[in-house]
Amino acid sequence: MDSISALLDGFAAAAQPENLMWAFVGVMLGTFVGVLPGIGPAMTLALLLPLTYSLDPAPALILFAGIYYGGMYGGSTTSILLNAPGESSSVMTAIEGNKMARAGRGAQALATAAIGSFVAGTIATVLLIFTAPAMASFAVSLKAQDYFAITLISFVAVSTVLGSSPVRGLAALALGLMLGLVGIDALTGQQRLTFGVDSLSTGIDTVVVAVGLFAVGEALWIAAHLRQTPAEVIPSGRPWMSGEDWKRSWPAWLRGTALGFPFCALPAGGAEVPTFLSYSLEKKLTRHPEEFGHGAIEGVAGPEAANNASAAGTLVTLLALGIPTTATAAIMLSAFQRYDLQPGPLLFENTPDVVWALLASLLIGNLMLLVLNLPLAPLWAKLLRLPRPYLYAGILFFSILGSYSVNQNPTDILVLVALGLLGFVMRRYGLPVVPTVIGVILGPTSEGKLRQALQVSNGDWSTLWGTGFSIAMYVVIAGLLGLAVVRAVAAKRSSPAISVDEHVHM
Repeated sequence: MDSISALLDGFAAAAQPENLMWAFVGVMLGTFVGVLPGIGPAMTLALLLPLTYSLDPAPALILFAGIYYGGMYGGSTTSILLNAPGESSSVMTAIEGNKMARAGRGAQALATAAIGSFVAGTIATVLLIFTAPAMASFAVSLKAQDYFAITLISFVAVSTVLGSSPVRGLAALALGLMLGLVGIDALTGQQRLTFGVDSLSTGIDTVVVAVGLFAVGEALWIAAHLRQTPAEVIPSGRPWMSGEDWKRSWPAWLRGTALGFPFCALPAGGAEVPTFLSYSLEKKLTRHPEEFGHGAIEGVAGPEAANNASAAGTLVTLLALGIPTTATAAIMLSAFQRYDLQPGPLLFENTPDVVWALLASLLIGNLMLLVLNLPLAPLWAKLLRLPRPYLYAGILFFSILGSYSVNQNPTDILVLVALGLLGFVMRRYGLPVVPTVIGVILGPTSEGKLRQALQVSNGDWSTLWGTGFSIAMYVVIAGLLGLAVVRAVAAKRSSPAISVDEHVHM
């Protein structure tokens, strides 16, 4: 009952004209960047962080949440019409969605993606509203060593389980942790990794890190691989679904929601795994197995629902524990910190007006997305023909402008360029960017909790596994590492067979 009462107050705040305007701007901008290949919500939030400091906390966070949800919607348009998923979580949608579009059923694919996103997003947001406060209440009882174990789970999940190579993931995480150490040690007062540069004594701003690795690095990478010929966009009419399409889609929507939300409500990673599981589940349960691989509508409905439900699940750990498990959530955490708001157990107690206005705006924004995306799908498809050189030149311009405006420090521009080149090199050699960003943002928190636990125990390292919760977390970490090893061994065993097959076909 307390949650319902607080939610009604949140709706009253979210329904104010200013907040409605920012919710509308967020979902429109999120859909826009979700449609364009190579530009996702994480990059957009990184670019907008420096430009929103003049806003109050509630409107700014409502804007960011709208971009997050809108980016999930927009990614399906690119996947279906262009077979170019802008986010890794949209890969499974592209498998069947593009085949449906090539078979003349692009309108149906877009419709089931949009409606499924609305259904899954609404259900998952309602679950978020009731589970996040309960998890926050539980988190109050956690000790420093428990939080340290939780941060370790996040590090292991984003670096070893979700990436293609655990070694590359751990290397990217190490880079992030190293960047997070730059500055003055809060305990000893000594400078770390500043190389004598006084302007680095306050550390590298997380906004500069996010913009450099995501925006600048992605722009340089795309520019180096820019297509000289325009992309082939499959035309489609206004989205609509037949009775048979509805009959086949709605069970997949519910199953996708049931997979996406719980998985991402735990600090175990992003939407890639639940979308894959959803696709595999629909392939096993379908009554039309012959259509899979040739345009099965369940193969679009299930993964797209799992993708959008995972967005709400990610916000559970972000709001209740202060733990980001995706790049977008990591940048949203940075936005909270910019407004002196620390997501975690006390967030709902200290700033209930901001939190509940944000949660209510998610439901409002989800409805806006459905109303906007169904009739505007042909318009979004036209954006896919936007010249890439103009687009990425604008990204570079706003990256430099936004990074300088954070602290008005010329050194930040040099750091931005260096991080942009680092992001380019990481993409060149297959190192994922997400572990680096999460390492930068979550590394200092992890270090602080570790030191706090050791100070309380007078340096006794056994305190790190001295509670039942921390032991359970280490068991989960061992399971995640074991899963990564199994995947690596399986991939190594299957690679010779693939090579032989390729050689035969040559």
